[in-house]
Amino acid sequence: MQTRRTFIALLATPGILAACGGTDAPATAHKPTAPITPTEAQITPTAVPVAEPKEVVVFAASSLANVFDQVWTAFRAQAGNEGLAITANYGSSSQLRTQLLEGAKADIFASADLLQMEQVKKAGLVDVDGVAKVFARNRLVLIVPKGNPGKVTTLADLAKPGVKFVTTAADVPIGAYARTALKNLASDPANGDGYDAKVLANIVSEEANVRHIVVKVQLGEADAGICYATDVPAVPAGGVTTIDIPDAANVVAEYPIAVLKSAKAPATARRLISFISSPAGQAILVTAKFKPA
Repeated sequence: MQTRRTFIALLATPGILAACGGTDAPATAHKPTAPITPTEAQITPTAVPVAEPKEVVVFAASSLANVFDQVWTAFRAQAGNEGLAITANYGSSSQLRTQLLEGAKADIFASADLLQMEQVKKAGLVDVDGVAKVFARNRLVLIVPKGNPGKVTTLADLAKPGVKFVTTAADVPIGAYARTALKNLASDPANGDGYDAKVLANIVSEEANVRHIVVKVQLGEADAGICYATDVPAVPAGGVTTIDIPDAANVVAEYPIAVLKSAKAPATARRLISFISSPAGQAILVTAKFKPA
């Protein structure tokens, strides 16, 4: 009985039989295999293209308002641009620059001078692929209201005591350009000694932007103002009279444009800038009395 119990116990314990050489095959321990989970490095993500919003936000100098509205219409008429919304924020370039530096977001910035664009670039707000380029130029003219109550018939008349002259602050492009032109005119003896200082002493208000200057003169609230040549065609016929500023004293205003880093639709913004610089876009600007880039 003792021998029988031992045999049964051995049969019930195959591991012991193997250890005692009771089988020809070696014993192999089989452990359950854990499922293979790919590591993060083994996973290749599939790039999913993100569709751009169907809107472009443009911060642009107020002197571009009328012509840019025409540019938007022509651009949206092209195949692929159907349904595109273009939201434009027009103002003085210095005001727009300040808004951008304070965190305002836009796809495009179009300035009326190089200085404002340069400050936006220095702040790191211009897209690396959106290098600022000059797309248009402009020149200055003197305007007086209908009836000419200030009797301003020549540039020299601006220095007469009592003439109500209107401009903008010196940091606004048109204000800076006007002051440069007045300084240039002061070198002409025909305009009298201290010409530019006398004209600046006649300033009755510094407006927010060039469009406000034009309105102020058109309404007869000022006797004269300096604006861009492109601002005059927008005034109803007879609303103002222009007096030319000679090329020797005039200032060429340059308009740069760039895609911003904050752009939500950078590809569309680049296509829009390309259109503005194209023959079709330049033709619209020239028709509006801008000088081509």
